[in-house]
Amino acid sequence: MNNALRKALAASQLTETDVAAHLGVDPKTVRRWLSGQRPYPRHRWALSELLKASEGELWPDGNPAPQPQGRSIGKGCHVYPHRWEVPEEVWRDLFESADREIGILVYCGLFLADNTGILRIFERKAKSGVNVRILLGDPDSPQVEQRGEEEGIGDALRGKVQNALVLYRPLVEVDGLEVRLHGSVLYNSIYLTEKHLLANHHIHGVSASRSPVLRISRTLLPDMAETYIQSFERIWYEARPFKA
Repeated sequence: MNNALRKALAASQLTETDVAAHLGVDPKTVRRWLSGQRPYPRHRWALSELLKASEGELWPDGNPAPQPQGRSIGKGCHVYPHRWEVPEEVWRDLFESADREIGILVYCGLFLADNTGILRIFERKAKSGVNVRILLGDPDSPQVEQRGEEEGIGDALRGKVQNALVLYRPLVEVDGLEVRLHGSVLYNSIYLTEKHLLANHHIHGVSASRSPVLRISRTLLPDMAETYIQSFERIWYEARPFKA
């Protein structure tokens, strides 16, 4: 029994049917959550926003979590010490939750480009009307060269970007999906939808996969999220389209 979630519903004066309608699920699903079943990440995020409570409040330590690596650090913000600790279902649910936009700002982001399931989500979302924008580092730019040196992998980063471009090439012709190349110094990689964003911070001498990731609710922390979104938009505006 999840008493914390039950109390939060009562405090918000919401019924199981109200929550089900808001999240687009069956009322039986909400009852299973109240009985102790842990929702998928996208539903946890939506419940946190709906009930104005953090995940830590709704699913305290007494309720076992399948992904203990990350932790809530306040309403609307969750942290993972390393990107490799972010479960794949969190990435999938982030992009599956998009109704209007998906944005990716990276140097290469090969871990996504090499994931056939994620690529299918991008394609399906674009075809359904979601604006999918992907920013990759220009493989010939000094910024990519510099980041490769900082990570201690030299020219290998350039090769990884070129690999990612090959993997994204079949999607470039999909209406609603665009890939651009940037020549910016990145202090973080950004993965966003209109509801949430993940910011993978870059640390000198440390690979992105070993660096911390913040998941931020754009509803609960709009000012914080806007800082990252403005950075994304500036780089998108200055980037050049990738032609397959």
